[in-house]
Amino acid sequence: MSSAPPVFALAAGLQSYDWGKLGKESKAAQYALSAALPDFELVEDKPYAELWMGTHPTLPSKVHGTSETLAAHLATNKSYIGDSVSERFQVKDGNLPFLFKILAIRKALSIQAHPDKKFAEKLHAERPDLYKGTPPLYDNHKPEMAIALTPFKALCGFRPLPEISNFLTTVPELGALIPPTIIAKFTTVAASPNPNGPAEKAALREVFSALMTVEPEQVKGQLSLLIARYKAGAVTPQEVPLRDLAIAIESDFPNDIGVFCPFVLNVIDLEPGQAIFLGAGEPHAYISGDIVETMATSDNVLRAGLTPKVRDVPNLITSLTYESGPGLNHCVRPSQFSDNTLLYDPPIPEFSVLEVNVPKDGAEKHKALDGPSLAIVTEGEGSVHWDNEELGLKEGSVIFIAAGQEVDLKATCGGLTVYRAFVEAK
Repeated sequence: MSSAPPVFALAAGLQSYDWGKLGKESKAAQYALSAALPDFELVEDKPYAELWMGTHPTLPSKVHGTSETLAAHLATNKSYIGDSVSERFQVKDGNLPFLFKILAIRKALSIQAHPDKKFAEKLHAERPDLYKGTPPLYDNHKPEMAIALTPFKALCGFRPLPEISNFLTTVPELGALIPPTIIAKFTTVAASPNPNGPAEKAALREVFSALMTVEPEQVKGQLSLLIARYKAGAVTPQEVPLRDLAIAIESDFPNDIGVFCPFVLNVIDLEPGQAIFLGAGEPHAYISGDIVETMATSDNVLRAGLTPKVRDVPNLITSLTYESGPGLNHCVRPSQFSDNTLLYDPPIPEFSVLEVNVPKDGAEKHKALDGPSLAIVTEGEGSVHWDNEELGLKEGSVIFIAAGQEVDLKATCGGLTVYRAFVEAK
């Protein structure tokens, strides 16, 4: 057994992307400021998009107060990952199979999807210039789960077929972008009792492919008509929930086909504590809000709209599952883990997340888990206790907890809220 402590503080990394919230409006920046990240000075008009916690080589966490990366530390202390997790995920060089983040979203992220493992390998083989890196960054899938810290809006998965059919036939600017023969075929299958059958999926693929490959000039023309109509107040009842969203997205991404995507993708609004999960081949885009995000360690993203980055429309179209249904189908409903802890357990093995809410002057015991954990304090102050040792916690504190280590979380000053991501060999 290593002499290094099984629970220790980490220094996370902060990413500045254009879509991030500005200054102190960003939860990512708030936590970085509270935790006094080394060399961090807050700039009020700078976007702070993501706080990264983990072993990803692009921005690895470091053992607090040192220059040692978490991966290097775990490579030396292999027992902290646990034998079952190391074997199940073929862990090498101390790299965890998941990446933990805080996202602070001011404007929409790209219309995107993530390939499954097999397609990810194919992409790397065909386009190593674009889908590059070392395993598992290029050859892994990238399922992800988002838990809302503040009110959160996102696009996730294809709408039920009747909803898409209704928009295709009642929103003239949208209908003008799709060949009439494709719309006619789609409306025929839209009422099918088996919406995710082969014929139905094929028809949905035709519609989405046609939409995402429209010539830019045609997109520009129909989008200008749509926004002008919306600003003039000429909105049908079914368009009302999308009017302000379309105007807002278009102001950030003028002439972009992605502005039409809310007509075919579910728009979902989450309150704090609610969560969604997105597996391989499911189209999505985060629109606004602050979230806790957990994902499998991978760089594989296929983009098709609302982004200045490289778009790979053909491969995105190929990668999708074309499953349709209500946005609620993507929600993750937590279960009780312990007295003051909820478990968010998505249908993949790479990660699960605990939400801990300890009342003032209270304590919460967590049994030992079979794999490693990363945890961040999102509200309050307190401490973590193990083996007659303790470590102080405050908002923004990030800690690592080794496999097989039981801990107690204690709250002071009005309570303590902690999100703890972990992996076990399920």
